[in-house]
Amino acid sequence: MKILMDDITSDVMAELEKTQRDFWNIPRETGIMINMFIKMMNAQNALELGTSNGYSGLWIAKALKETGGHLTTIEFYEKRQSVAIENFKTCGVFDIRTPIQGSACDIIERFEDDVKFDCVFIDANKREYVKYFELIKPHLTSKAFIAADNITSHAEKVQTFIDAIDADDEFQYEILNLPGGLLTAYKNH
Repeated sequence: MKILMDDITSDVMAELEKTQRDFWNIPRETGIMINMFIKMMNAQNALELGTSNGYSGLWIAKALKETGGHLTTIEFYEKRQSVAIENFKTCGVFDIRTPIQGSACDIIERFEDDVKFDCVFIDANKREYVKYFELIKPHLTSKAFIAADNITSHAEKVQTFIDAIDADDEFQYEILNLPGGLLTAYKNH
């Protein structure tokens, strides 16, 4: 897999990969896949739920840097958010990112009606995935893309989310056989 990243970003990503278990980072394969999806769909406005130390957000932000897009990240824990902010600054993508600290559900509920996203990555509290989906849905553009991590590794916790996507005629979805399982959904209206 050939990924074009500057040396600083490559070094930061390599260091963050060493902390994957401590910070619950996505696998590299998942990051590459999301990065490619964002570029292919020319995403302009992305939302990440569960920033942790910024590893997944860097994959997203690097793609958005190429598309001219913007990333909004939500992280519950202030300490993790601080680490992520430093990683985004080091990698030169802080200027296209809006970090928000707090409960994802509370924050999404306060979004104005005109706040729209064409790409959403979900990797936060697994039991709340279905609630995130319900809250995010009014904020999705036509043809939006959703990716949700840990679909097979936390199958019981996310089943209500899978059921909700499956029952919604506006979405086509597939679960990709990546480490932990990645659900990808496309809003076809």
